[in-house]
Amino acid sequence: MARSKQNKKDFVKISKHLLRARPAGILSTGLASDNPSETGWPYGSLATFATDMDGSPIFLFSELSDHCQNLNHDARASLVVENALNKRHPQTGARVTVMGRVLKTDDPRHRARYLKNHPNAAVYADFGDFHFYKMDVEKARFVGGFAKAVWLKKQEIISPEHLCIDFITMETDIIDHMNNEHGDAVANMVHHLLGRKGLKWRLSGIDPDGIDFKNASGFARLDFDQALTKVNECRSELVKLAGLAKK
Repeated sequence: MARSKQNKKDFVKISKHLLRARPAGILSTGLASDNPSETGWPYGSLATFATDMDGSPIFLFSELSDHCQNLNHDARASLVVENALNKRHPQTGARVTVMGRVLKTDDPRHRARYLKNHPNAAVYADFGDFHFYKMDVEKARFVGGFAKAVWLKKQEIISPEHLCIDFITMETDIIDHMNNEHGDAVANMVHHLLGRKGLKWRLSGIDPDGIDFKNASGFARLDFDQALTKVNECRSELVKLAGLAKK
């Protein structure tokens, strides 16, 4: 029994990492059609996304796209995010499918979070037919290979609202402090803990599950050992990571 619980804990962490770290996935919607025999057929399309502070996927869609028209007819959708296609045997790789309703959002914070990860989208984000959407996750399915599959509840992969409010309040101050006062520590984390090369890495985000880094050529994600339960745990976690990055 203890082994099973430990496995699920690991599966939750991998699922969260995939959602936080991957820039795109396959979004499946129900086809909207004037032909009754075609309506509702599963329709898969590549979709770039970012995550809200709680881990919920945020999208930018054109009203002209098929998947957007499908969502306007039926908001239910699933998003598959994977670390499998780069493997010799893809079926052994980790993937998570999150399911929920994808609804339009006018929250400027959602816009900012999406464009932070996909800055090139700023060129067309203000076009009249483009709108931001957010998935209200209801559940998820993790598969990590043979005999490694489990259903996950919303509260297992989406951070609590009260905790996210605290992180939203403090995020900018933490980012500015780390970049302005501890730039060397930020670079060390990326180089030594993640094995990424390059110059001018900056802390670009922090949430209950980990921290994001960015430079002119890329994005990097570093997970905490365990999800934080209070925003005031950030300082001790960052100090610990900075210390590990020196070794």
